[in-house]
Amino acid sequence: METNETQVLMKTSLGNIKLKLYNETPQHRDNFIKLVKEGTYNGLLFHRVIKDFMIQGGDVTSKDAPMSKQLGAGDLGYTVPAEFVYPKYFHKKGALSAARTSDEVNPERESSASQFYIVTGKFFTEMELDKMEKEQGITFTPEQRQAYMLEGGTPHLDGKYTIFGEVVSGMKAVDKIQFTETNADDRPVKNIKIKSMKIVNK
Repeated sequence: METNETQVLMKTSLGNIKLKLYNETPQHRDNFIKLVKEGTYNGLLFHRVIKDFMIQGGDVTSKDAPMSKQLGAGDLGYTVPAEFVYPKYFHKKGALSAARTSDEVNPERESSASQFYIVTGKFFTEMELDKMEKEQGITFTPEQRQAYMLEGGTPHLDGKYTIFGEVVSGMKAVDKIQFTETNADDRPVKNIKIKSMKIVNK
């Protein structure tokens, strides 16, 4: 039975991205909805952009941040418990995931309250996936294999970060963001702003 999934329209300075939030990750979904409704994301930047990997936003200190400011640590002072729904949800292109601090300080892999990333990733060959399975002692599902070969993704993040939604439209904007020029800190040299986010009906 398919229950309705919440959709969020994110307007950025490089185009609109529509996201859907999964019901199987209720804590992440509800937290994201709350922040969207409160306007937390309005005016924040995509502060970390790595081509063929992901685009990251949600640092609450990034609003109007000068270029000299080190971004990436801004948060809301709480974390969201990990909700891994693996292998159903994995890091294919367009996956919406929660950022978090590293395993050393965060062995429970709890998510940042506000920071998120959208996977852009790269394409993998069958041989590369076979090799990863061997080296890491994992088995990809047929869905994963197909997605990583045909759409691209970041399989090495699977089961380590909570995926709580995906892009349903606006991948062009995501690609525009990932191909933007960045500085040594992976910050776009021209600010890419989240103008607004709002809950929308289908």
